[in-house]
Parts: sequence; C-alpha cells; structure tokens
Amino acid sequence: MRRTISLYLRFISIQLRSQMQFRASFWLDVFTTGLLNFSYFVSTYLVLERIGNIAGWSIAELAFLYGMIEVSFGTMDMIFSGFDPDVFSRFIRLGALDQVLLRPVNVLAQIFGSAFVLRRIGRITQGAVVLGFAFAHLGVHWTPLKLLYLPVVMASQVAAMGALFMAGSTLSFWTLQRVEAINVVTYGGVEVMSYPSTIYPRWLRGFFTYLIPFVFMNYYPALFFLDKPDPLGMPGFAPFLAPLAAGLMLFVTLRFWRFGLSRYQSTGT
Repeated sequence: MRRTISLYLRFISIQLRSQMQFRASFWLDVFTTGLLNFSYFVSTYLVLERIGNIAGWSIAELAFLYGMIEVSFGTMDMIFSGFDPDVFSRFIRLGALDQVLLRPVNVLAQIFGSAFVLRRIGRITQGAVVLGFAFAHLGVHWTPLKLLYLPVVMASQVAAMGALFMAGSTLSFWTLQRVEAINVVTYGGVEVMSYPSTIYPRWLRGFFTYLIPFVFMNYYPALFFLDKPDPLGMPGFAPFLAPLAAGLMLFVTLRFWRFGLSRYQSTGT
C-alpha cells in the first residue's frame, strides 16, 4: 500500500510539472474556467433579486447548495480525471490500457495518476467564493457536530460523483465509446443538487433518491446545516446518510470495475 501511494504521488508530481510548463496559459485557463462557472451563479442571483426566492429558499441558501456542490465537483473532476469517461474511452481505443496492465503497479493507481487536471482549481475557487458569500449572509448556527460533518459531506459528494465517473469508464470496456447517459446523470446530477429538491417532479426526485441517491448528498445535509424543516417527510436521520450512500455507490462501482476489467480483451492496437 505504501509503495502504491508513493507511486501515485510521483505520477501526480509529473502531471503537475507538465501542466505548469506554460504558466501564463495555465492561469488564464484557471481564470476563464472560474469566471464561466461564476457567471451561472450571477445569472441566478439576478433572477432571484426579482422573484425573491425559489420554493422558500433565499439567494444565500441557494448559494450554500451551489457552493458546496461546485467545490466538491471541481475536486472530484481534478482527482478522478483519469476516470473521466471521455478520457478513459480514448485510453482504451488507443490500447494504452494494455500497457497499464503489463506494468507491476496497481491498475487503479496508474489510472488515477494518468490525469490530474489542476486547472479545475478555477471551479473550486469560484465555488468557495459563492460558499463564502452564503456563510456571510446566512448566519449559520455552527455546532461541533456541524463543523465535523461539513467536510464529511463534501468528501461524500466527491466519492459519489467519482463513482459515477468510474461506472461510465467501466462501460467503455464493452462500448469503446463514452456513454452519453453517464454525462447526463453526472453533470445533470450536479445541476439537480444545486437547487432544492422540492422544485422537481416526483419521478425525478425518486430517481435521484432511490437509484442515484444525490438527494442525500446536498439537499438533506443543507437542511441540517441551515436548520430548515423537511417538506418531504423523510426520517430524521436522512441528513446523515451522505457517507453511507456515497460508500455504497463507491463499493458497487468498484465491484463493477473489477468485473469489467476481468472481461477486458484488448483492442488489438
């Protein structure tokens, strides 16, 4: 395990050095990425200035939802870059996975270390700015439990969305191409988690509750942090299901990954 971690960190170090070779281009990319994503929040803010709230959620409360998921998704997209279905499908088509399997190094460590997109800090930073805006305007009553649970929730979000990336990549063993439905669920799920679940129709809430349990990743923890009542009538422990749901998603995905890898027969390239 120690050797695997050491090699992974070395892979990441190589990735970082290569990305920093053209620093002006790198920082411009970081700035434009952050600015583009921040413009989405600004447009929502301008709309809410006129209508006041969405389903009883103020702009500051929506900023809390949005900021949390933006920081988590940006972190996931940076760490799980090697498992981005677009990247991994090309990895298979070019025969690069054959080289990975021939090396006496853990396969997961090699794929995680094959890509680490540092420019995602632009999205992470703008999410942190929006989250800071929320904290400044909400006056959250912080307790020791809330302070301890906040990083757990964000880590759970990273794990859950990363699990979907891995699931989409695993499907590439059979399709050789990315499966667009995975992008719809992943990126669509980010949009769903950016707003209160009560605004969505029942079938969509059901999908993101019982099939892809994203409702437990952001909405219910937000109810706990903001001391808001639950209009959906879930059990009182629902806000604390984030780590359990994320762990289950990651466990199932890893089993699916191992199954797909065992069926991999090379592309012949």
